Amino acid sequence: MSEAREALPDLAAMATYGARIAARLRAGDVVALEGGLGAGKTTLARAILAALGHAGEVPSPTFTIIETYAAPPLRLAVVHADFYRLDDPSELAEIGLDDYREGAVLLAEWPDHAGGFAREPGCLAITLYPQGESGEGGRIAIARGGADWVGRMP
Repeated sequence: MSEAREALPDLAAMATYGARIAARLRAGDVVALEGGLGAGKTTLARAILAALGHAGEVPSPTFTIIETYAAPPLRLAVVHADFYRLDDPSELAEIGLDDYREGAVLLAEWPDHAGGFAREPGCLAITLYPQGESGEGGRIAIARGGADWVGRMP
């Protein structure tokens, strides 16, 4: 598993980082977004979606759990999921996550609540760490890519 560290001092840097990730995505990939509350997971998901061609609002899927985005107009279909409210990974079967994922990229916030995705070769796990009090110093992103990410790490 390869690893890369990136300083993201502001929203512009987050947008650029999201665009670099989006440029390397393939159908079936998982971007597992990790970090505490307010770490920037949804902000990075929004940056990735924008870079894939989404021009509208990107609501946080905290309450809906799953939001879908079609291709076209996006370069790739995307499933944006927030698993924070799951009590057990077995709930994924009730949600039908596998059906949503067919031919799409999964942007997964709180992936540990869904049992994790690191075992998948197409998983890019990104942990975001706020810097300074209340994150005013930006973020540090540590990306760990599965086997399918060798040679295409952001």
